[in-house]
Amino acid sequence: MSRISLSPSTLLAPVPVVMVSCAGKDPRKIETRPNIVTVAWAGTINSEPPMVSISVRKSRHSHQLICDTQEFVINLVSEKLAKACDFCGVRGGDKYDKFEEMKLHPVEMENLRYAPAIEESPLSLGCVVKDIIELGSHDMFLAEIVSIAADPALMDKNGKLCLDKAKLISFSHGEYFKTGEKMGFFGYSVASKAAMKRRMPGKTVKKKEAGKSSVKKERSAKSDPTKKSVKTGKKK
Repeated sequence: MSRISLSPSTLLAPVPVVMVSCAGKDPRKIETRPNIVTVAWAGTINSEPPMVSISVRKSRHSHQLICDTQEFVINLVSEKLAKACDFCGVRGGDKYDKFEEMKLHPVEMENLRYAPAIEESPLSLGCVVKDIIELGSHDMFLAEIVSIAADPALMDKNGKLCLDKAKLISFSHGEYFKTGEKMGFFGYSVASKAAMKRRMPGKTVKKKEAGKSSVKKERSAKSDPTKKSVKTGKKK
């Protein structure tokens, strides 16, 4: 099958779309009040310590705020926040009070001095900048996650975080999409039947039966010389 060659571009998809909140050192001033910027270029970069990155254009109002305070908060976006998320991506914080315009509420984030979280977000990650890498159109902020705040509704009776309840959205080539149906979990391709039943109740995943069936046929053909060969279809 032939494939079509395209020009190099940012087609990695889907990617998380997040609302990054920040503020200057004096929130009473218009130019340094709490602000929100929508970011699609965000990702996990390290486990220990937990670290993330976001890439922001120098021209964005939030860029300077983050540079000044070395703080920001990544707020995950639910379906209910989709419109606010888009608005915060197409309007500038120097001209609009995005919290007020979208009827959102800035709240203090543990271990951060300046950047607030968005109260309406299902999950917020408080981040402290460790390094800034100039790339071209964007600067990449490498940051350590120093605090997390979650909506209590996302916790089950055992205290486990269930992000599937958040109804998060993703971004793919200029468009927003709802999170789809759960297809599996990390390691499900080699998981035992007991693990599958526990992790994916009500789901039937036929991942091993086909392979076992082929192996059985081949072994049977080799052990009985009167049976037809699996490969040639001829009697031995």
